[in-house]
Amino acid sequence: MPTELHDWYDTPLYYDIVFDAGTVLEADFLEAAFAKYARPAKGHRLLEPACGSGRLAQELARRGWAVSGFDGNAHMLEFARERLDTSGLKARLWEDWMQSFTLPKGVKGGFDMAHCLVSTFKYLHTEKDAAECLRRVAASLRPGGVFFLGLHLTDYTRASAEHERWVAQRGEISVVCNTHTWPANPKTRLEDLRTRLKITDSGRTHTQETRWQFRTYSAAQMKALLRKVPELEYLECYDFTYDITEPRKFDDSYADVLLVLRKK
Repeated sequence: MPTELHDWYDTPLYYDIVFDAGTVLEADFLEAAFAKYARPAKGHRLLEPACGSGRLAQELARRGWAVSGFDGNAHMLEFARERLDTSGLKARLWEDWMQSFTLPKGVKGGFDMAHCLVSTFKYLHTEKDAAECLRRVAASLRPGGVFFLGLHLTDYTRASAEHERWVAQRGEISVVCNTHTWPANPKTRLEDLRTRLKITDSGRTHTQETRWQFRTYSAAQMKALLRKVPELEYLECYDFTYDITEPRKFDDSYADVLLVLRKK
């Protein structure tokens, strides 16, 4: 079976099928953490940088949040808008980039909550862009508003590739996702990734492959970045189990960190 080279963000349905299973758990955590850490925990204005296929935009709009979000991929935005329309929900979505986004006319700052989960932040390949993204998020929040940032930390001593596999089904469509991550270059702070989706849709099976690079972080490197954006105060750390009762130390003992940051 030939493998097609294809950006998986250009096929948002298949991407969405892979990640949608965690949507309710993530939304439950976001609401619980907002209630715990926002000061005051009032208001329901939400900003989602890199909103992707709109799965969380839809879920939180369903829960009564006034959602604004942006993404750099037009295919993702079209899919997100269609799913919101189909469900009778609304969100303000526009095309933009994390390191340079601006709020469009008619969208004011003063958001109560913002979030960017599952390592999307690591697409920002330079320290300058990463810090600028954090500054723009901070400027968009009201004082006391919170930003939840999730990403995978990197073990620079790792010498072999890592492999993750997910299998998901929606109706008659099945998707098998295999992702390989190669050891990071500690000088450039970049790591190579490859994702292959094996898709069975309408009786046809095909495989598509995406290759890209992430910027890497140890806990110390992430803390150093946060010090460059003093507008955001670090409060707590969790992991990708999204258990509000189980905060974690912000260190390198585990890979998946979810940071709680609050606008001063």
